[in-house]
Formats: sequence, structure tokens, C-alpha cells
Amino acid sequence: MKYFGYTRLSSVNQIGKNGEYRQEETINNYAKENDIEITHIYNEQVSGTKDVDKREVFQQMVSDILRDDSDGVKSIIVEDLSRLARSYAVAESLMIYLASKDITLINARTGEDVTKAIVDDPMKKAIIQIQSVFNELEKSLLVKKLKNSRQRIKQKTGKCEGRKSYSQTNPKLIKRINELKKTNTLSNIPKILTEEGFKTSTNKEIRLCHVKNIAYKKTLTLK
Repeated sequence: MKYFGYTRLSSVNQIGKNGEYRQEETINNYAKENDIEITHIYNEQVSGTKDVDKREVFQQMVSDILRDDSDGVKSIIVEDLSRLARSYAVAESLMIYLASKDITLINARTGEDVTKAIVDDPMKKAIIQIQSVFNELEKSLLVKKLKNSRQRIKQKTGKCEGRKSYSQTNPKLIKRINELKKTNTLSNIPKILTEEGFKTSTNKEIRLCHVKNIAYKKTLTLK
């Protein structure tokens, strides 16, 4: 099974601190215990009171799931519902939004499929069904837009690729991790990489979860 992970920080001051690492660790531990492959973890810095229209990373994650080349990902894992949203009304709105697109949301701390609880509520199910009508149109328009975009790129360049992996954009990082893991524990490698000046594609420090993903070849599209 392949899932996406989603983490949320309330402010830029929390980036790189324990909360960010804890969320990713909880998600990865749940995935390991349940034989799940996390193909990508989306990190967002946004207030927990903001709805989906104010969450660019969340929207990108959903768009990636709806893409033709999503690799079968239809589920998202969060550390717990407080990391999804601080307001129950916003959390409920986001869960209805996901359920209407047939996307499953898992609470890593409890293991609960929280979207199923929403679907099982008759009143909320009616709301989901109404939203689904508009989502189907939205998805059709998205698929058509992406298809036309790929065709234009292919005509222009002779090829059309999805999101580039680190094996394409930073093969030196892949090679260096493979070298380091022969003589170091994985937990020591992020510090060495930081000292050597390696960064993620968004110019963040390499963390243990990134090293594990590359070392175990779970994903090569780290951000």
C-alpha cells in the first residue's frame, strides 16, 4: 500500500524543531508497523484554523492524488487530527472534502480511518454526495488540463515527465548516502550531509526520514 504523509506547522518558527520531526517520525512508524509505503510527505506551514482554500500544500497533495500518474495513492496519514486542524469545524470540512474525492485519511496515533466516520454519518454523507457532483467535474477538467499540458511539453521537448526525482536532480546526494550508509548508522548521516552542505530541493536540511527514504528506496522525490 502506498500513502502520502501530511504535516502541519503553525508558524515558520517551528520549522526544523521537534514538532516537525515528531510528526514525520510518527507517520513513518505507523507506516512501518502496518506495511505501508510513504511515497512522499507534504510539509505545510499554515494556521490550524485555515480551511482548504488557504492551504496550498494540502491542495497540491490532493491534486497529486487525482493525477493519472499518482501511482495508486488514495490515502493520507497525519500524526493526529490536531495536525490536520485546530478547529473541529475546519477539521470536519477538510475530512468531508477528502471523503468527497474518495481519499482516505488515517490518524497515525489511533490508527482510525477518520474519513470513514464522516461517511457513516447520514447527514454528512449527503453533503459529501453533493460535493462529489462538483468534484467529478473538477477532476475531469483537471485531467483534461494535465493531458493537454503534457501533450504541449511533449511536442516542444520530445518527452514529458512527472515530478523529477533526486536521482535526476541531485545524483550526488544519492551516491553520497549510499557511500555513508556503508560505514555509518542512518541516524548519523543527516548531520554529515548537513556539514557537507547537502540540502533538499527546497533548500532545507536533510533529515533522518529523507535518508531512510533514499536508503530503503521508498522515494526519490523528497522536498
